[in-house]
Amino acid sequence: MRGAVVCAAVGMLLVAGCGGGEEPPAGPKLTVGIRFDQPGLGVRMSDGAFSGLDVDVAEYVAGRMGTDHRNITFVEARPADRETMLEQNKVDMVIATYSITDARKQRVDFAGPYFVAGQSLLVRKANADIDGPESLDNSDWRLCSVTGSTPAENVQQSYAKSVTLQQHGSYRECVDALLKGDIDAVTTDDVILAGYAAEQPDKLKVVGKTFSTERYGVGLRKGDARRPHVTTALREMVNDGSWERFVHESVGRSGYRIPARPEIVDSP
Repeated sequence: MRGAVVCAAVGMLLVAGCGGGEEPPAGPKLTVGIRFDQPGLGVRMSDGAFSGLDVDVAEYVAGRMGTDHRNITFVEARPADRETMLEQNKVDMVIATYSITDARKQRVDFAGPYFVAGQSLLVRKANADIDGPESLDNSDWRLCSVTGSTPAENVQQSYAKSVTLQQHGSYRECVDALLKGDIDAVTTDDVILAGYAAEQPDKLKVVGKTFSTERYGVGLRKGDARRPHVTTALREMVNDGSWERFVHESVGRSGYRIPARPEIVDSP
């Protein structure tokens, strides 16, 4: 995984690469908003390093724009905060399973999409009653999603009369509630749920077909002149084989079915 940098203290490397007096890398700095709690996509590990597909994408794009990966500062971007973080210049980019929607494009610009997913359901392994979105009709199931997320909006629009929706600040909180029996299912994009299911395959499973199309983009401030450069970098990532490698290394291990390579468009 590209998110963690390992330095070998051998010979001159001890002096030139790992010493306390190492000069900081030259080049522009970037602050990128990612998720800290999504296995395979954006995770802050116990040693403070970051891993996941969104981290790989961020480092690739930054590198193509002349920024050394050591000059990237990763900060947490929760769904409800992403537009505001860009508008208030708290981040340069948001790469955080950020679905491109018409409503969001009123406030921010996007480059991409760099991945296409679909909303699904995560349930306890023993649950045989919820087997897809059709199970939500005329039911009283308790669902959980994240405040400010597209999946939460989808449930409110399509299933508000048949399910009870709880909203938390993170999917980790939703998964914890599912394991405790406080809710019946977690709903968000299938690739996110696959990461949680892979962590505890004896307790959790993803069920049913997807019931939305979520196009993940790189979020930028409205009118940011760097958008064409980000678009070019994403195309290079797809065309040179890096995208396929990143996806297989990050989410392929969960058993998630890898989607087709995305088409990077000028105005997503």
